[in-house]
Amino acid sequence: MPKGSPMNREFKVGDMAVYPAHGVGQVMSIENREIAGAKAQFYILKIMDSGMTIMVPTSNVRNVGLREVINEDEVESVYHILRENGEYAITEQTWNRRYREYMDKIKTGSIYEIAEVLRDLSMLRFDKELSFGERKMLDTARNLIIKELAIAQEEEEEEVAREIDGIFTANAKPAKS
Repeated sequence: MPKGSPMNREFKVGDMAVYPAHGVGQVMSIENREIAGAKAQFYILKIMDSGMTIMVPTSNVRNVGLREVINEDEVESVYHILRENGEYAITEQTWNRRYREYMDKIKTGSIYEIAEVLRDLSMLRFDKELSFGERKMLDTARNLIIKELAIAQEEEEEEVAREIDGIFTANAKPAKS
């Protein structure tokens, strides 16, 4: 199973993990807690981008979509998706329908789905003005991808950002005249 999807895995303190729609976090601790009278074990994750702390029941990892950061072998698959310059299925949809579909993709936590959102919105912005929600979603997808690729490749985020921006600049269609 590709690492871009949830898996049954035990994480250790210090491991990096991806929590859907929030991005990469570090397992800070594994704690036993009592919630509503039930005892359970939780991963305590600190999300790198926001500093937010999230508790994930260790028994519910698959259901919430918690997964490992992709490995270096999978990085090229993400770049391949970003470079695809085919017909993206956006043309006749209203912005709010696109928004819902893209939000669903981001919520899966799959880096491959998020890469499709980033690619499609990046290409669409050359054709038309993005709505406020689409611009925010583009930023979210971009940040999620940059953070995970930087960790997977052990590179600086700025370097990954330049590479991604270069892909979309190269793929940009000439302005209509």
